[in-house]
Amino acid sequence: MPDPLASSAAPREVYTPSSLTRFVRDLLEDTLPLIWVEGEISNFSRPASGHLYFTLKDGGAQVRCAMFKPRSTWLRFKPADGMHVLARVRVSLYEARGEFQLIVDSLEQAGEGALQRAFEQLKARLAAEGLFDAGLKRALPRFPRRIGVITSPTGAAIRDVLSVLQRRYPLAEIEILPVPVQGREAPPAIVAALQDASNAHRHDVILLTRGGGSLEDLWAFNDEAVARAIRASTIPVVSAIGHEIDFTIADFVADLRAPTPSAAAELLVPDALDLARTLARQRQRLAQRLQRGLESRAQHLDHLLARLNAQRPQARLARADERLQMLRQRLQRRLDESRERGTARLGHARTRLLAQHPLALLARAGERADAARERLRRGVQVGVERRNARLGELARTLHAVSPLATLDRGYAILLERESATVVRSIAQAPAGTALRARLADGELALTVKDN
Repeated sequence: MPDPLASSAAPREVYTPSSLTRFVRDLLEDTLPLIWVEGEISNFSRPASGHLYFTLKDGGAQVRCAMFKPRSTWLRFKPADGMHVLARVRVSLYEARGEFQLIVDSLEQAGEGALQRAFEQLKARLAAEGLFDAGLKRALPRFPRRIGVITSPTGAAIRDVLSVLQRRYPLAEIEILPVPVQGREAPPAIVAALQDASNAHRHDVILLTRGGGSLEDLWAFNDEAVARAIRASTIPVVSAIGHEIDFTIADFVADLRAPTPSAAAELLVPDALDLARTLARQRQRLAQRLQRGLESRAQHLDHLLARLNAQRPQARLARADERLQMLRQRLQRRLDESRERGTARLGHARTRLLAQHPLALLARAGERADAARERLRRGVQVGVERRNARLGELARTLHAVSPLATLDRGYAILLERESATVVRSIAQAPAGTALRARLADGELALTVKDN
């Protein structure tokens, strides 16, 4: 009779060591994602292959670890026994020995790794709030008169800053606002210094600086309160923390980040030598423009003076006198020509008379000569009278446009006694003004009593 237990039992699933270890490995790798494990390194080895093998342990357990190339070559430090590390790992199983192990994806020193994670988290949160936006950055003053430096008064950073500022721009007044730059008391002290400077309004710009150090040394400048105090400051803030490769939260939120304290000092102030050269160039350009302006205005003044001289009454009178002399000369020529023509006709008549010698002809010729002489005299007299009348009319016209004729009609020209400026308005002659009144026959000295 068959065994009922044997007939009802399920078929057995038998594993070999290889299949079992493979099954467990797949189970571990599929179930657990990448995780972080912290512990102490022991049994560390680095064979020629470049892979790293070590054990991570704590007070209660230990686990084997492997880190393969090329990830092992990316490490920023040299692992060693006894070092406390933080590993990002994938849980697996070494099939050949059936040993549980961790495949290390990345490795960092435990203390620095925790601080770095805190740094990245705070940076992401403040960036999401907009504290790092470029639109919030304020421009630095071009020529700061007073610079506040928040730093340790005994550190190397302040010596570098003072040396550069004294060399480049000694006109700026430097005020050191002393604070501790590391340790627990540093963040509140830095926040207080920023708030005091912001409320005092004594400074044109604030420099927040310290020398280099480890991430722990610089941690005060990754404090959230410090970042918010920088953004709340009413004065532009320049951050220069550590060396060129060091970045802190203060660098991201500040209005300007400098790679070193010395570089910050160079960014804060202009170079005195460059300013002197620029000033010399500007002075030369100004002198050239002034010289060209003076030459242009002198030429314009000469032109105006020439026009003024051409329009003076004396010049107009001179031109009228020239015309009068020309008319006189033309009249005289006409008279001479008429006289010559009369003399010629008289001579011709005398010749004809002498040619007809008889007394009757002589008498008639004498009568005709007398008549011709009378006509000539009357003609000459009429011509002279007509030209004298024309000459008188021209003289009267000339006299009518002359300023002296205006004075003859009872008018006077008022002049300031000292400057000889013509007075055209009572506003030019307040009470007490000394004047000269030019009349047709002389001048009078006057004083204004009331206007």
